[in-house]
Amino acid sequence: MRYAAVQSKMPRWLRRHVLHFEAAIEDAVVKFAATLPEAALVLDAGAGEGAYKAYFKKQRYCGIDLAIGDHTWNYSGLDALGDLTSLPFSNACFDACINIVTLEHVREPGAVLAELSRILKPGGRVLMIVPQEWEVHQMPHDYYRYTRYGMRYLMDKAGLHAIHVYPVGGYFRLISRRLLNGLQFFRGFWVLPAALLLTPPALVLPFFEFLDHDRNFTLGYICTAVKK
Repeated sequence: MRYAAVQSKMPRWLRRHVLHFEAAIEDAVVKFAATLPEAALVLDAGAGEGAYKAYFKKQRYCGIDLAIGDHTWNYSGLDALGDLTSLPFSNACFDACINIVTLEHVREPGAVLAELSRILKPGGRVLMIVPQEWEVHQMPHDYYRYTRYGMRYLMDKAGLHAIHVYPVGGYFRLISRRLLNGLQFFRGFWVLPAALLLTPPALVLPFFEFLDHDRNFTLGYICTAVKK
C-alpha cells in the first residue's frame, strides 16, 4: 500500500520514466482505440475494474471478468461475469478485443486465445499485453509468464495473423524497475538509506536502454493481431 501511495504522488513525467511498463500499456490502449471505427463493439476480456473503459468512449465497450483476482477490486461495473475459456457470446460478434496483463492469470491460455478468436469478426483486431519478468501477484491465480515466441505460437494457433509482438523495455529498464521494487522491503530506519542507495541508479539506468538491441530482458510484451 505504501509503495502504491508513493507512485500516486509522483509527477506524471517521473511516473512515465520509472513506471515505463504501465505508461506503455496506456499508450498502446490509446493508440488501439484511436484506430477503431466509431460504434465498434469492443470486448475487454479480463476487464477487472474496467480501467480501460474510458479510452473507448467512441466505441461500444463490454467488460467481462471472472472476478476472482484482486480481492480489493470493485467488480460491480462489469458488463458480464464469465470465464474467458467459455465466453457467453456468439461467434463473430465483436469488432475488436483487448486482453491487458490478464493471460498470466488463466490456467488454459490456449483456450482463451481460441475463444477470443471465435468471438471476433473476420478482420477483427486484438490487443494483448503480457508479462515476461514480473513478480507473483493476485495469488493464487498467477500461472504463467510469456516470451515473444510463446505469444506468436498461441496467437497463430488461435487463427490470428498479422501478428506483431513488441518488447516493453529492455535490460536497463528491467533492472531500474527491480531496484524500485526493492524499496518495499525496508522499514523504519532503513527506508531512507535504502532510498538513497537504490533510487539514483533506478532513475539513471533507463537512459542506457539504447545499448540493449535485442531486449531479451524485458518486463513484458505488447501483442497485436488480426483474425483471418
